[in-house]
Amino acid sequence: MANSTISRRKMLKGLGVTMSLPWLEAMGPLNAWSDQPADGKQDKAVPNRMAFLYVPNGKNMVDWTPKKEGASYDLPAILKPLSKVQKKLQVLTGLTADKARAHGSGGGDHARALAAFLTGVHPKKTDGTDIRNGISVDQAAAQAMGNKVPLPSLELGAEAGAMAGNCDSGYSCVYSSTMSWRSATQPLPKEVNPKLAFERLFGGGNSTDRTKRNTARKSILDFVREDSKDLNRKLSVNDVRKLDEYFTAIRDIELRIERAATLPPIQAPDYPVPKGIPGDYGEHIRLMCDLIVLAFQADVTRVTTFVLANEGSNKPYPFINVSEGHHDLSHHGGKAEKKEKIRSINIFHTRQLAYLLEKLDSVKEAEGTLLDHSMIAYGS
Repeated sequence: MANSTISRRKMLKGLGVTMSLPWLEAMGPLNAWSDQPADGKQDKAVPNRMAFLYVPNGKNMVDWTPKKEGASYDLPAILKPLSKVQKKLQVLTGLTADKARAHGSGGGDHARALAAFLTGVHPKKTDGTDIRNGISVDQAAAQAMGNKVPLPSLELGAEAGAMAGNCDSGYSCVYSSTMSWRSATQPLPKEVNPKLAFERLFGGGNSTDRTKRNTARKSILDFVREDSKDLNRKLSVNDVRKLDEYFTAIRDIELRIERAATLPPIQAPDYPVPKGIPGDYGEHIRLMCDLIVLAFQADVTRVTTFVLANEGSNKPYPFINVSEGHHDLSHHGGKAEKKEKIRSINIFHTRQLAYLLEKLDSVKEAEGTLLDHSMIAYGS
């Protein structure tokens, strides 16, 4: 291995492409990616990441709450998919989003729920342009450490939503579909198309360059191939292996995005799947989860939000034998049959969460894993 180190901000370049790299031994100690403590004692510090995942329409807490407290807590049926990462998981109860309550504003529980989830603010009731909420905690974090990474934050979703109009009892649709707020009047729309999210993270270049790549039907990796060959000459055996694993993961996502675009959408008359979005909802979510892992691994961003479905979503789940809409079922009136179907939807979502957490836990970083250096909050 060459004696000289390479910059942690080293980018591979090709036609209209700049691609970030994961941490490599040749970049020096991993603590170069994190803030150095004033006392200099934490010589193995690594960057911290955070992600917030939201699922809509509330929860029946009896199905979610463990019966035991402490490290040996039990996993209720809905949380069973998380068993492999249970030792790194905390179930927090007794919390409430008070500002999502009516407080004299009447109907609109769903709009207020998502709007207040990360802001702690009671949103202004309006379906016009005079929206008002508050800064969300992810954006407070992004403002504090966003200058250390190419993207201060990344906002993702798996269901498109309007940014205007009346969606819930006089509340603007922006409240029901947006979790991240840069300021009281500046919501950050989420990206629901995996291909566009991928290009934002790794594609770079202008529209002309993207058109050329699409026409040539080449992988982003094809355009950075020569640059990567030059880089390999400077790397240790461990770094070459790590880089190969990283490239393999990127190519796998590219292929899955291409394949997903050809799949037929789920036949749901009240939910037309947006063009370019995978027809398989589970695959859509998992693609977004993979992008989160890659974004954290390459230190492209350290803060992300992911709305699995908009608040008030009436999406059906026929692939798990639930043909009724999620929102309709959430008004179950205590009926056991409807509660059971809600439980099935909840388990489906926690399986996707398990996929993300296990994926993060599979990526080695310093003396731990990517999951060890991430705070992932999941709730409703």
